[in-house]
Amino acid sequence: MNSTVIPIPPSAENVESSYKDAKNMGNKFSFLSTCSVAFRVIQEKRCSQGSMRKVIHSVKVGIALVLVSLLYLLDPLFTEVGENAMWAIMTVVVVFEFSAGATLSKGINRAIGTILGGGLGCLAAMLADEFGGIGNAIVVGASVFIVGAAATYSRLVPRIKRRYDYGVLIFILTFNLVAVSGVRADKVIRLAKQRLSTIGMGFAVCIFTNLLIFPIWAGDELHRSTAAKFDKLARCLEGCLEEEPNNKAENLGAKVKDCKSVFHSKSTDESLANFAKWEPWHGKFGLSHPWDKYLEIGEVLRELAALILSLGVCVQSSRQAAANQSRAIREPCEIIGLSLAWILRELGESIFNMTRCRAKALIAPKLEFIKQELSRLGSSLQIKGLEKDENLAMATFTFLLMQISENVEVIAQEVEKLGQLAYFRTKNPDV
Repeated sequence: MNSTVIPIPPSAENVESSYKDAKNMGNKFSFLSTCSVAFRVIQEKRCSQGSMRKVIHSVKVGIALVLVSLLYLLDPLFTEVGENAMWAIMTVVVVFEFSAGATLSKGINRAIGTILGGGLGCLAAMLADEFGGIGNAIVVGASVFIVGAAATYSRLVPRIKRRYDYGVLIFILTFNLVAVSGVRADKVIRLAKQRLSTIGMGFAVCIFTNLLIFPIWAGDELHRSTAAKFDKLARCLEGCLEEEPNNKAENLGAKVKDCKSVFHSKSTDESLANFAKWEPWHGKFGLSHPWDKYLEIGEVLRELAALILSLGVCVQSSRQAAANQSRAIREPCEIIGLSLAWILRELGESIFNMTRCRAKALIAPKLEFIKQELSRLGSSLQIKGLEKDENLAMATFTFLLMQISENVEVIAQEVEKLGQLAYFRTKNPDV
């Protein structure tokens, strides 16, 4: 028996529903592509700013070398200074650094080391002249041994090595040069004055060009880098939770690259904090700005980076539960991870804008809710019903999220202390 198929056109509601779905999907992809483009633009802008700062530093070094070379090129200046002008050029080459704090640190250390070393060297040379003969050599040798050994031992003390290592090195060099040259030269004091004056000229040129021509402050760099670490960790946390548990770890390295940069930032932070302590009052940063608190925050951030890296490895583990079994646990965990990422961005924005983070009013309740939710998930029967390996993997996943939430709470407390010590302004509530 033949049958006739009559096509039924879609209703207006179905057409409208399909149109809305397509439009929403298009808007979603458009939004994601816009975010991706914006992120690339920001990255390129940061790279261009870094390149421009390098160019500015190179130009400033060139200007400083030209200015100090005038001691040789201009006859009136060369007549006054003589061959000691080489010490001014050497000072510029050695002392001039990328940031103002590093230049001040090296310059002041060099000045103090030169003055103390030259003064003690002159005393040792004059004392040796009083003995004369073989006693002269004995006194010089003994003084060189005692002062050199004591100064070298002081360089091994962590506190001195961290801030005054270069100054102690210049002290040892200057003392030996002056003390030993005093055995052969009668005018050691005049020689010391000439060298000190030329070194002072070189240091003055460094200060003039580095601090007055587009200065680059180590304190600003430490402040910006510390604030940027929060956003890096937030993006990495979101990336780890967005990754499906059954996928291979092919793209894990790309997603945790920023996280690893935070993990390996200790030496850079310590150098910037040390240089920032030498810098004068500039912008929002006073002479007593709590730079050590930035190091404490950085240490806690590195602990958080290690936890996020472990979470990423756990997510990529092949022992994770099946999608239909773990969805009831992973979905709330992803929501919790997004909340933690939001908190990290709030803390980073608080540091960058130098405003109070309102940890007790906004962040503490969210963290308390997150910990309660994770505790509920950890003790739920949904984990106990899985296989042994799957049970271990999901328990590890939940435990790491719990550790991350506790670490974020510690970070919030440290940021709040920083706001109190640095006198951050109170943020106007917008809710």
